Amino acid sequence: MRQTEDLPTPDRKERRHRRFNLQFPVRISFLRAGLQRSLMAISKNVSIGGLLVRTEKQIPSHTPVRLSMDVRGLGSGRTVRLLGEGEVVRVEDLGAGFAIAIECHQPIKEMQEYLPVAS
Repeated sequence: MRQTEDLPTPDRKERRHRRFNLQFPVRISFLRAGLQRSLMAISKNVSIGGLLVRTEKQIPSHTPVRLSMDVRGLGSGRTVRLLGEGEVVRVEDLGAGFAIAIECHQPIKEMQEYLPVAS
């Protein structure tokens, strides 16, 4: 049985990639009011097509972002830097921070080496 969050709804696309519960620091960079901003987040789940992060500060929906995440201990035990560009597609106020969903423009190719590709 699939969990409710995995079911497509009119405002949510069906997921194309398998999600993995990985918690790693993520640096997110974006422009706001013409200035380059950067903040740190923690990943909650990751796929080759995007990720869900938790942050203390909000990033508005539809904001283009760049991300950098150092992933340790997948397969080889070495640290792998994952880089991506995408857009904020969903923001949820958690009361004590925000859950931010980011859809990547291109698959995070480095993920394919360490995680199985979803069918």
